[in-house]
Amino acid sequence: MPRPLSKLAPEWWDYTTLDAEILDDAAHINEKKLRGLTRPGFTIHFYETVEEFFTAEALEYIEAWKQSTPDNPVGVCGPVGPTEQLPLVARIVNAIGLNLKKLGAYYWGMDEWILDGKPVTREHPLSFDRCVNAMCFSRIEKSLRPHVEQISFPTRDLKAFSDSFNNIRCALMQGGQGEIKHWAFNDPVKRTEKYRHAPPSPEEYRKLGTREVTLHPVTITQNARTSGGGNVALVPTRATTVGPRETWKADKVSIWHPGWHDNPFGIRLTALMISKGLADSSVPMSLLADHPNVHFHYLRPNLGSVVTEMH
Repeated sequence: MPRPLSKLAPEWWDYTTLDAEILDDAAHINEKKLRGLTRPGFTIHFYETVEEFFTAEALEYIEAWKQSTPDNPVGVCGPVGPTEQLPLVARIVNAIGLNLKKLGAYYWGMDEWILDGKPVTREHPLSFDRCVNAMCFSRIEKSLRPHVEQISFPTRDLKAFSDSFNNIRCALMQGGQGEIKHWAFNDPVKRTEKYRHAPPSPEEYRKLGTREVTLHPVTITQNARTSGGGNVALVPTRATTVGPRETWKADKVSIWHPGWHDNPFGIRLTALMISKGLADSSVPMSLLADHPNVHFHYLRPNLGSVVTEMH
């Protein structure tokens, strides 16, 4: 049987092209069943308050950076979305006097927008570099703040950005989950040419490294909703992103679900697919089923439920 067309964008692959049984199983996952999806290599965590949730997320940065030494630098690859952890990271660094500059601690930004064929500058209101600097690094005391060479975004030499994961140990790749079930901007691909009848195999998709991508329409709409007040015209349609190739070099992949980036159905679906080893590139997050150390973090009061409610 051929796979169905997407209900979201027929010229693309996405989770609506999955077998109906997988979608139905995800819809029926309650809190108890979600907790039970933990297995070796895939750990699920729950938090009761927003404060606990984002403090725990911020502490992951600290725990990773404390492993760094000038001779053996260690880095964190981090997201914009969520962002609430970023000011907490700066506050904790300052409070404990963690000298990121001296330790050689590194930071990779996951992605950046492309506009008119070039990465946006910090002047663009949606710039991820701008956001991370304003919310985190500019708030760290100058004596503790990393050198500019210790912070990189995929904005210039993408090969050099990718190669840096060979020279610096990535202790942590952290992220959120988009509505199209991506991490970073690893979106599903278009349903064209060689992928007209099936999306890339998991093995093929996992070979992708840092690259420039065209974004799924759902990703564009989501970023307008979460970051642009709904102004879709403001959001670029292309971006650069860290890829699976770099992700698999990270010691730990940590995904944070506050409950307002993706919906109750989505944050269940990817956990189910990772837990059961159901890797499918139409749901890029599901490919993490084959990473040896993945953690999902949920703000428990925002788990919601997959029920019909008219609003």
